[in-house]
Amino acid sequence: MNPPNSTSIVLIFGPFDPTGSDGLPADAITCAALGGHALTTLTAVTIQDSAETEAVLPCPAEQIDDQARCLLEDIPVLAIKVGQLSSVEAASAVAQIAADYSQVPLVLHLGQQEIDTEEVSEDEDEVEDLIGAVIELLVPQAHVVVVDGKRLAQWVTEELLEASGQTTGPQALQAIGAGWVLVIGHQQRPGHLVNTLVGPQNETITWPWIAPPERLRDTGGLIATALATLLAQGLEVPEAARQACTHAERAVAQSFQPGMGNRIARRLALGA
Repeated sequence: MNPPNSTSIVLIFGPFDPTGSDGLPADAITCAALGGHALTTLTAVTIQDSAETEAVLPCPAEQIDDQARCLLEDIPVLAIKVGQLSSVEAASAVAQIAADYSQVPLVLHLGQQEIDTEEVSEDEDEVEDLIGAVIELLVPQAHVVVVDGKRLAQWVTEELLEASGQTTGPQALQAIGAGWVLVIGHQQRPGHLVNTLVGPQNETITWPWIAPPERLRDTGGLIATALATLLAQGLEVPEAARQACTHAERAVAQSFQPGMGNRIARRLALGA
């Protein structure tokens, strides 16, 4: 547990989303809203509006490595959150950093992977290679993996987790090496969604989850950042996950639509 009045510092890897709906700008707000402070390492710059992403410009792996190590050698970090990565090389660089700082709990958000550049359209094989690299290199080092239920089910169907030897999503990720797995929006029965946390001893905790409004971006990044901030404050995983889901639900309930595209969760939720 941190000393009284200390600030919980979290290192966040992710892209710069100019709309503020996701990525580093949004994560920094989430971290601050929960009493933490975000250090950031840029993994890509996106060119987008609230409706769609036109291009993703990945940062060189060397730049990601240099920036993260510069921060880690200067400031004591109490948790690490890894968001979207846009190249296999970036996944490898982040994985090496995580290995060198294995004493720091790592929260991995397995969200949508985008590798577009201005010149080359996204290729399915390249995306699959990137997902495979993140699963192989980062899942084994993750204290907690946060993943959307539909995305996890799709990866099981597409046999992207085949190497685990497991047929159910959370157990497959744990067989690869994840400590805890938080599945967002798992359909327990028709019309009833839950967030499900599965622990190292197969302990399972669920919380009701209200489906987000239509045209709202993936809420997994919001939950993962909140969870990392709460872990940095010394909470155990089950309580940190519960509070993170509660914070996210409040932020989603107060979402707004600033443009013609997607809604944005109010990360600095009123009444938080």
